[in-house]
Amino acid sequence: MKKIFALALCAGTLFSGSAFAGVADYVYIPTVEQGEKEIDFKFGSSPSGDASRVASLGVGYGATDYWFTEVYLKTEHEGSAPRLNILEWENKFQLTESGKYPVDVGLITEFEFPVNQDGAANEFKFGPLFQTEFNKLQLNGNLLFERKFGGDSDPDDAPNTTVFQYQWQAKYRWKQEFEFGLQGLGELGEWNHWSSRDAQQHKIGPAIFGKISLGGKQAIRYNAAWLIGTTSATPDNTFRMQLEYEFR
Repeated sequence: MKKIFALALCAGTLFSGSAFAGVADYVYIPTVEQGEKEIDFKFGSSPSGDASRVASLGVGYGATDYWFTEVYLKTEHEGSAPRLNILEWENKFQLTESGKYPVDVGLITEFEFPVNQDGAANEFKFGPLFQTEFNKLQLNGNLLFERKFGGDSDPDDAPNTTVFQYQWQAKYRWKQEFEFGLQGLGELGEWNHWSSRDAQQHKIGPAIFGKISLGGKQAIRYNAAWLIGTTSATPDNTFRMQLEYEFR
């Protein structure tokens, strides 16, 4: 089962495509820790084409042993367009007990509501999350569906269209303070009618991870990646990072 899952992830990186994943998007993991609180900062930047920058600050809480909820305030700036401020509510559900089955499974739901632009579309994202491990290697693969709703009928926003996205990650657990691996993010277009290869975006690149214990059930967790576009529609380079302060 684990080998099949690993092969499926590799196949996804070679044959799947994607195009509009946000520059600060991170790879969701399916596990939840009850009672954990966190302050979460994310940042992403893509300097090529219409330069894009996204930053967010959130607070989260592990309400149960299977449900983690988090609220963010996010700001986006792309090219010469006005800055867009967004309120985001994210909920993660752990559907299987950690380590009980060959693959851990979770579910993510995420709502985004623009707060400073009249007519901007809202957004809803959901999808299953998968994780497996063998030896010191951890593999993650996520299938996501994103739909915009409300707002003005702007063709660029593609309202009332559900698009299919993917995320994957391979991480080598060297030390708790420093781990390394690869990440990939993308979008294929409408979930039931994929865009042509040239119109999709695929991003892949090296990533680092770590958790630094501060004592007293406190820790700093970080991850960052430099992602390289593999299609003409994808920004050549994207830098993304996430920094979390965890406490109980």
